[in-house]
Amino acid sequence: MVVGIILLIVAVLAVLVGRGMLSIPGINGDNGGELTTISAVIGSEKREFFEDPEVQRVFGDHGYTIRVDTAGSRRIATDVDLSAYDLAFPSSAPAAQKIMAGTSTTGRFTPFHSPIAVATFEPIMGLLAEHGVASRQDGHWIINMAAFLELASSGQRWRDLGEGFASPRVVQFSSTDVRSSNSAAMYLSILAWVANNASVVTNQSEVNSVVARVSPLFLGQGYTESSSAGPFADYLSQGMGAKPMVMVYEAQYLAEQNKPDSRIRGDMVLAYPDPTVLSNHTVVSLSTQGAEIGRLLVEDPELQRLAAEHGFRPQNSALFEQAMGPLNVPSYLNSVDPPDFDVLEELIEGVSAQYNSPPPPEETQQ
Repeated sequence: MVVGIILLIVAVLAVLVGRGMLSIPGINGDNGGELTTISAVIGSEKREFFEDPEVQRVFGDHGYTIRVDTAGSRRIATDVDLSAYDLAFPSSAPAAQKIMAGTSTTGRFTPFHSPIAVATFEPIMGLLAEHGVASRQDGHWIINMAAFLELASSGQRWRDLGEGFASPRVVQFSSTDVRSSNSAAMYLSILAWVANNASVVTNQSEVNSVVARVSPLFLGQGYTESSSAGPFADYLSQGMGAKPMVMVYEAQYLAEQNKPDSRIRGDMVLAYPDPTVLSNHTVVSLSTQGAEIGRLLVEDPELQRLAAEHGFRPQNSALFEQAMGPLNVPSYLNSVDPPDFDVLEELIEGVSAQYNSPPPPEETQQ
């Protein structure tokens, strides 16, 4: 009977360990067997990366399990109570700058970046090319943002450009809500640079001039979502008629294109604004353990490889080239810096003041 009880106890313990409900030295990870839980608040576009079982395995091998909440990068920098977290992982350098200015931190790490790009369709790019707004360069579609700003500001509709797309929609990009989303803020940074005579906005006079010029490109979109996942999902499911051009992170498109069951169809293409902005995904560590996670994201070759497979451009560019394989991805892009956080906030507030409704709520944190 004693033997039977012992066997029952062993069986129960095995089930608990298998379900991750019990940690036993030598079973879970290399950190003395006990996995240390790290709390992180991240931009939603990195959720799939952190939920990847392979990513979780690598962190587990180092003795860590990562619990993530998601929020817009602007909200991470201004509204989120960071005292509950070991690290913040916004999607831009200006947001990281703001966090470090107002919070006690233990380090800053930039493991990867992703250019702002445009998910669109071949017929759309053909129309823009006919009007001198787009061109093919080394096999990639490039959008001249100065020419695009002129065209979008004219109020022309797609049907006015030719027979390729007889839509009554106004020529413009679909973006997320600039009041809450980093990808829209990066789009605003590009427009601001173009509207400010090809230079970074630095003062209030320039802010006022730029806001007056570019606000219609945001207000004219109608309803916009708070997460970059929303417009891209609509692009994939609804097609050209609903979303002819969507502002995305390059990583979103490449990660989808790299999947075995990819929803990218033959007429879908990824175009690049000229200039674009490189969205530097930046870890701001808020504890010594958070700093260790930041270091691992930068230095661990498996995590760098997995980031590349998710479409991000890691510090080791060779890993990105290997992960992308036959996909036609440019190695060089003409990019400009966004304004610093305070100036970017002035631009966002200026555009936001034109809205008559509150921003959409943040997605539910998990």
